[in-house]
Order: sequence, then structure tokens, then C-alpha cells
Amino acid sequence: MGLKEKLHNLKEKYKGKKMAPAFNALHTFLYLPNETTHGGTHIKAADDLKRTMNTVILALVPCLIFGIFNAGYQHFLATGEIEASNGFLGSTFWTFDNLIHGAWKVLPLVIVSYGVGLAVEFLFAVIKGHEVEEGYLVTGMLVPLIVPVDIPLWMLAVAVVFGVVIGKEVFGGTGMNILNPALTIRAFLFFAYPTWMSGDKVWVSEAVERAGTADAISGETLLGAYAQNSTLPNIDQWDMFWGLIPGSVGETSKFLIIIGALFLIFTKIGSWRIMLSTVIGALVMGLIFNGVVDAGWISDTSKFYGLMSVPFWQHLIIGSILFGAVYMATDPVTAAQTNKGKWIYGFLIGFISIMIRVFNPAYPEGVFLAILLMNVFAPTIDHYVIQGNVKKRMKRLKVKTA
Repeated sequence: MGLKEKLHNLKEKYKGKKMAPAFNALHTFLYLPNETTHGGTHIKAADDLKRTMNTVILALVPCLIFGIFNAGYQHFLATGEIEASNGFLGSTFWTFDNLIHGAWKVLPLVIVSYGVGLAVEFLFAVIKGHEVEEGYLVTGMLVPLIVPVDIPLWMLAVAVVFGVVIGKEVFGGTGMNILNPALTIRAFLFFAYPTWMSGDKVWVSEAVERAGTADAISGETLLGAYAQNSTLPNIDQWDMFWGLIPGSVGETSKFLIIIGALFLIFTKIGSWRIMLSTVIGALVMGLIFNGVVDAGWISDTSKFYGLMSVPFWQHLIIGSILFGAVYMATDPVTAAQTNKGKWIYGFLIGFISIMIRVFNPAYPEGVFLAILLMNVFAPTIDHYVIQGNVKKRMKRLKVKTA
């Protein structure tokens, strides 16, 4: 008897019992869902929630693999054991040592994220008696990519429990939540354990342990350096684009994020309107700040906000704005649903993100806060867009009947 038949027998054995959702979830994870609609006319398509989630995961895998290598690379680079790589394909980047060290640090984050998150999902499914949904498949992959590489595993576990319960289950589960669960987890970590989520050493593996010793190393991100003064760090702009810089595990390589964006757009999973409008909003806010500096309204940005003087286009390659625009803002559950609403929603995310960066030098990254804020206002945006369309149609109707 094959595995599929054994699982089917278990499903039949526990059908109608309390543990049925757990066995059904395991069967669905390994095989295609066998649930179909009954009666009436329905739109027929080859995709389902599982395929949609798997498509997003495929778009994230390159960022995960690169993040593993970069975690090891930044560690050995900071300790002086290797020299800076000669570009994206440099001989000191794609090495076995970098892979081993990075995997040792990153894979436990993935395991804890999925293990704890799915355990909570299974628990709620058993308690409520509903099927386990595939919504956490993407969240479980996103969480390790948006946290520092050395975040303690117990902190991550606590945050995952909070994010899944408060960010999703209290609203009714997948498809009902108003906040992005992964960003809810990120927000919990930032406000509950700020010293582990910001500073100049949390972004490089084992930098915190070495702080205060003779071999102390620094892993300050570019945003941190910009926020403290107006002197631009001596880092090649192509290194920023390829991702050879400190940062969260998955957000450093803008090249791979763009590739993932094109893949999501091609598969019609991600909204290109939200991605593009977020970028436009960030560039507009950056241009406004550059204009303030160029006009001489602020003569010495080193005594004010150093990020004001950063060229507007560099905001796209020095932080996580692109990662947020592609993988977070496009969440179909928490984003705006109307086409016009998507333009407004994305533009405000980019606009507010850069504003928070500039005005908050203590934590110069505002993407996750901007997205969470707009998650709350997305239904309001859609409401007024729909009301505007209704008024236009009513006016056209009055003209025709006049």
C-alpha cells in the first residue's frame, strides 16, 4: 500500500473527529486538494491556494539562497578572514565556507518559523474544526528573510505565535486578516526586542557576541550610516544592487528581488500596479527631500537628517523598500482590491516609507510600518474608489434619462 493510500485511509478513519483537520492538511500538503465545489456555476481554473502560495515561495527561494551565502560572506568579511569579493560573481562570495556558516545561521530560522507557525495553525484548525489553510506557507518563508541573522530562536518563536494568533487567527484565519502576518511578526520583534532588531551590529553574524572585545566587528547597514551623517559610505553602488552588503537575510539583493517581481507579474500572482506605484511613491518623496536640500532650506544635513541628501534613486537600493513592494505590499488579502485603489495604496506605502526613513534616524527603515499602516486603510481606499465609481455611473444614468 502506497503512502497516498495510507493517508487516505487515515483521513477516512478520523473523518468527523477532532484530529481530522490535521490529517487532511498533511494529505493536502503532499497531494492536490480533493475538495471541489458542489452545485451552481463556478469559474473553472487550474490554480488554487496551494499553487498560489507555492508560486510565491519559488519567487523567494533565490533570495533565501543568496541570503545564506551573504550571511557567511558578511561574517568572514567583517572578521578579516576574507577580502571583499570582486562583484556578484567574485571568488570569495560563492564559497563553501560562506554556505556552511550561512546555512548554520539561516536554516534554523526557517525551521522555527515553519515549525511554530504551522503548529499554531494546526492547533486552531483542530480547536475550531476547520481545514488547515495554506496561507502560512508564504509567511513561514518571509519571516526568516526579514529578520537579522542572529535573532535568538526563542524570540522568533514567541513573535511567530503572536503574529499568527493576533495577526490572523483572531480575524478568522487566512483571507480574513487585515494585517500582513509576516509584518505583524516583524513589528512585534521590533517593539518587544528593539536592541536585537536595530543598531550597528545586529546585521552581521556573531557581531553582537564580539562587541566589546578585541576583535569587535561592525555590521552597520547603509541606512544606519546615512542616517547618522551626510557622508555617503564608501560602498560601490553595484554592490548595493547585487546585495553584497549587510542587512536582513533576504532583502539585500535588489537584482534577485526584481527577478522575483517579474516572475510574480508573469504568473499574475503579484500586482504590478502596487509594485510600480510603491516605487513611484518612494522616488517622489526622495525627490522632495532632495529639493529641500538643494534649495538651501537646510544648510547642514549632518546636524539634521542625513538621509535627506541621499540621491532619490538610491533609496531603492539601500534598504528593503523593493522587498516590501514586491513580497509584502502585494499580499492580496491585506492590499487594496480595486485597480485605482492599488495605485493609491502603493504610492502611499512608498511615500510614507521614505518619510519614516528620514525622520527616524534611530531606526532608519520604515517600510514595514508603512505597509502595516496602509493595510489598515486599504478597505477605506477601496470604499471611496467604489463610491466614486458609483457616483460617476449615477451621473451618466441621469444624463441618459434626462
